[in-house]
Amino acid sequence: MVMKVKEPIDKEYNMIKEGQIVFTYFHFAANQTLTQAMLDSKCVAIAYETVQRKDRSLPLLIPMSEVAGRMAPQEGAKYLEKALGGRGVLLGGVPGTGVGEVIVLGGGMVGANAAKIASGLGAKVTIFDNNLYKLRYLDDVMPKNVFTMMSNEYYIREALPKADLVIGAVLIPGGKAPHLITRDMLPIMKKGSVLVDVAVDQGGCIETTKPTTHDNPTFIIDDVVHYCVANMPGAVPHTSTLALTNATLPYAVEIANKGYEKAVKTNEEIKLGLNVIDDLVTYKAVAEAFDMEYHPVEKVIS
Repeated sequence: MVMKVKEPIDKEYNMIKEGQIVFTYFHFAANQTLTQAMLDSKCVAIAYETVQRKDRSLPLLIPMSEVAGRMAPQEGAKYLEKALGGRGVLLGGVPGTGVGEVIVLGGGMVGANAAKIASGLGAKVTIFDNNLYKLRYLDDVMPKNVFTMMSNEYYIREALPKADLVIGAVLIPGGKAPHLITRDMLPIMKKGSVLVDVAVDQGGCIETTKPTTHDNPTFIIDDVVHYCVANMPGAVPHTSTLALTNATLPYAVEIANKGYEKAVKTNEEIKLGLNVIDDLVTYKAVAEAFDMEYHPVEKVIS
């Protein structure tokens, strides 16, 4: 078994052996080349991001979602600075100036953590989500400078012209993120406003997203700054390593002690993490993303 943090990169594809367990973040639905490479290798790919508990929480995605969510307002606030291409707004403002406005698209783990930090900085924050029960919960627990809004194209278009910072925090478990902000929406935004797309690993929830790195984290389209670093937690590796290992180690030990077949049969959470066995796709959202044949785990492992 090989454990990693990020998905295998091009030069590692040929190192992966038939029957070898690779336990890491894959985000297959956003990368057909990677998916095909793992199928060709005939490995056993268990994805951190699709291991799922009975309550539908994603225990191995949560630590990095917490880190990335809390980093997003921090990075957004930085790139709002004039010298870095932003419009020169301090999110918390000072007496007599007003505060910055932040939109958070998605009220899940990333979105809730982003809203917590942005509101702590003093900004006015609006969380968009299409789950009314989640919005009620967030309205109950968040500070008074956090507001909730049902997510649809009309409300998003209405809110964008007022926003200084937009944080994309949408997640479809194992699937590709939908585009909630399209290219034609950028001209209605303020010049120098900032988009931070935390969903970049899943293809991004902003149409103009393209993955960037910590060395060159931003680009500008239509006078809007895009921050689309595909591995945000990599900037704080000490915290990220401890947070991720706390979560992954118990699963890794179980897979190592039982072997993946027995682990899958006895642990539903690990079963849901199984994306590829040999040359078969065993996760439905990945198969659908590339119009491949889906093979239920139960039929592959008798």
